[in-house]
Amino acid sequence: MNLVLGAGGLIAIDRDDRRVAGLIELGRRAGASLVTSAPVVSQAWRDGRRQARLARWLPMVNVRAVALHEARAAGELLATSGTSDAVDALLALETVPGDQLLTSDPSDLRTLIAHRGIAVSVVLV
Repeated sequence: MNLVLGAGGLIAIDRDDRRVAGLIELGRRAGASLVTSAPVVSQAWRDGRRQARLARWLPMVNVRAVALHEARAAGELLATSGTSDAVDALLALETVPGDQLLTSDPSDLRTLIAHRGIAVSVVLV
């Protein structure tokens, strides 16, 4: 199982959100890895001088790059789901069955995950 972090999850880490810290701690005790995609980092990152907490956490997160085939797959997922956020589609493609996805945008991500046909828990943060 992975804890997949959307921009809302990364922002919550940066803001020292106790609830998100608790979810991450429970996940890590269960052996979960922290995962996100590089475009999600760009949504959350604004100023490293003021985001020291997030800067400390990022080395513990598996930040996955996006290749051309993944970008194409994200575009196809957007077409089939009727949604339009490419970063959300890329993040949805990072999930595998059993993952928990921490996001501030659960509606679109639930739609994208449903169109993938896999069981992923989408958690509002």
